[in-house]
Amino acid sequence: MQIRSGRVTTPPSLDSLDTNIIEILRTNGRATNQEIAERLSVTAATVSARLQKMEDARVMRVVAVTDFAAHDYNVIIALGVNVQGRDVEAVARDLAKLNEVLSVNIMSGSHDIELLVALHDFAEVQQLLFAHIADIEGVSHITPGIAVDMVKFEFNVVPL
Repeated sequence: MQIRSGRVTTPPSLDSLDTNIIEILRTNGRATNQEIAERLSVTAATVSARLQKMEDARVMRVVAVTDFAAHDYNVIIALGVNVQGRDVEAVARDLAKLNEVLSVNIMSGSHDIELLVALHDFAEVQQLLFAHIADIEGVSHITPGIAVDMVKFEFNVVPL
């Protein structure tokens, strides 16, 4: 399996206790080690050690995910970006610096790079496309796709 840093690694195995801890945290990310321990009939020290092991192995991490609408982001756009005359990874790194960009993926297929972007309103679309993205050296073509409805959004969640 290849991970973000480009290193190839084998995924660590998770036992039922590990997966149960993760499931509790998915439901309530603010659950204390003591609360988790009581639900799983283990000690808080065991929960703490398991969490540390999984975080060290980069199997999981506990994060807060904000709601787009709560922060007045009303437009979600997927952008396909084609690159010419410059290294794709260098262009991707430049695109990743833009505040509006939620994710940058180097692709195989019809686009070299795919972006997920959040904007407050449609008035920002032109500015983003023409003043920010198109000005990045190597960007040769942009294909926008505007999300008309969000059916599912689970960022950084992997099914176990």
